[in-house]
Amino acid sequence: MDAHGCVRYIAVMQLLSGKAAAEHISGILHAKYQVHGYSVHLTAHKISCMNSTGQIDFGGGEYVAAGRTEMTPMQIRPEDNYLWWTLAHGGYFVQCNETLHLATDEIAMIEPEDRLLRAGGWLVPLFMRGHVEPIEFLIEVVATQLRMKENARIARVRIFRIDATNATGPRKSNPKKTKTVRKKR
Repeated sequence: MDAHGCVRYIAVMQLLSGKAAAEHISGILHAKYQVHGYSVHLTAHKISCMNSTGQIDFGGGEYVAAGRTEMTPMQIRPEDNYLWWTLAHGGYFVQCNETLHLATDEIAMIEPEDRLLRAGGWLVPLFMRGHVEPIEFLIEVVATQLRMKENARIARVRIFRIDATNATGPRKSNPKKTKTVRKKR
């Protein structure tokens, strides 16, 4: 037990290569640009703004999901093959083109793409388990405005395999005892 009386278990987690992770993801648009050493890019398919109040309680009996209104992307330049969403300051639901198919011993971590951060948007890194179709998350635009093109690479997913057979636990902490030294007067 540690100083707080908690028993700690340590599971071994193996980070899958991008190529191995891609085998658990369907809907990848262009593997050459989306699959990297230890991650796979997720791309924007649909964006919705929130249009009403959500509600959450302890038991779940009064839970109400926030309403969504799908946004229509617009053409900015005549030569654009893909359309753009113009996002004002605030929160948005993003639905990705990709779907996750994870085994019971796998967990995915989704984190923002660096370019999304530099463009003025972000998402809280989150973990997902099981079959997730479609992948959805909430992004926050902190800039005055953010333009996002259809299929933009906005997040990365990293997949970990949990090896419970090699887990150590329960493990007790052994904090070093310190001697109290008194000054002589």
